[in-house]
Amino acid sequence: MSPVSISVIMPAHNASDTIAVAIESILQQTHRDLELIIVDDNSTDHTAEIARGYALADERVRVCALLDDDPQRIGWNGTNINAGWVARNHGMALAKGEWITFQDADDASLLNRLHVQHEFAVKYESSHVCVDWQKFYSSHLGKHLDVRRIKSVHGEGSLVTNTREILAIAGRSKGFIPSYFRWFHEIVPHRIRIRRIARQLFFGDNYLHYPGAANCALVRASLARLVGFRPLSERVWPSRRGRGADRDFNFAVAEKVKDSISVRLPLYLWSHNGPNHTDYSGDEYHPVRDIGR
Repeated sequence: MSPVSISVIMPAHNASDTIAVAIESILQQTHRDLELIIVDDNSTDHTAEIARGYALADERVRVCALLDDDPQRIGWNGTNINAGWVARNHGMALAKGEWITFQDADDASLLNRLHVQHEFAVKYESSHVCVDWQKFYSSHLGKHLDVRRIKSVHGEGSLVTNTREILAIAGRSKGFIPSYFRWFHEIVPHRIRIRRIARQLFFGDNYLHYPGAANCALVRASLARLVGFRPLSERVWPSRRGRGADRDFNFAVAEKVKDSISVRLPLYLWSHNGPNHTDYSGDEYHPVRDIGR
């Protein structure tokens, strides 16, 4: 395969019911200069077979198997804390693109997601660009977000969370111990860190979300591989349940590079049962109305 500008990493674990939709939402992107690396994460269904079918039909698709499982996949509370972090690191090691981004195998993207992220990266000279998400509906598949209309109505500046704001959130969510005694942070079990008496020492004053969709960041490949996704014992910004590999990765990247931005454009379709973490229900912003052909 010739050099590509964007490598899309898709970890997939028992995703045979959803992976075709996820794959097609990437292969149909308006940004054509890409490769899709699907990492089969020890699936026991037909995930790998479906992925290999796409690889035979489109030379931009590569499929590989993750042979080594994560021994920490299931945490103390019975929660799957892996969240594809090992598979993502494996895929990044194989990536050939100048940029790396991610697509979960049970979600999808609007068709101009990669184009818009790359456009903002170039315009703002950013090494790390997140966009926002909205709820997955099958009626949105194969559609674009009308970014031009949103910019004209709301102004581009109001859509961008800048580096200073992101680093402020990272700092408020990072405790004294990981800041100055990282070795101690890594040996204390997460179930101890999140206890009320210890929580502020490890996670600061607030447990804040990364602004935007942390699972589909666009990052310069060299930077993404340098930071990498970390096991729970090493995560400075995990979720309370012990997952949060994406949250930890993005805050770590932002702290490392100091030119991150997040753009309030809901280009990622998340198969999530709860409400959007950003309220799009008011008069100011209607992402469903802004989805065009």
